[in-house]
Amino acid sequence: MVDVSQHELVPDHVLLDDQEIEDVFDEYDISRTDLPKIKTSDPAAPDDAEPGDVVEIVRDSRTTETAVVYRLVVA
Repeated sequence: MVDVSQHELVPDHVLLDDQEIEDVFDEYDISRTDLPKIKTSDPAAPDDAEPGDVVEIVRDSRTTETAVVYRLVVA
């Protein structure tokens, strides 16, 4: 089977630790429930992602060098 997460068009998906999550929430004045969702079954999600985790996705961007987005992991 092909590992989709290793494909060149799939951006990096990184799990954040608790301190990084709090920093993101403080910076954007949001809570966990405000984040878009990503399922644990998503092929691009990190293998060790569990419901409640937050994933940082770093994409290439046309207007800026990179674009960073965050997703809440759900079952």
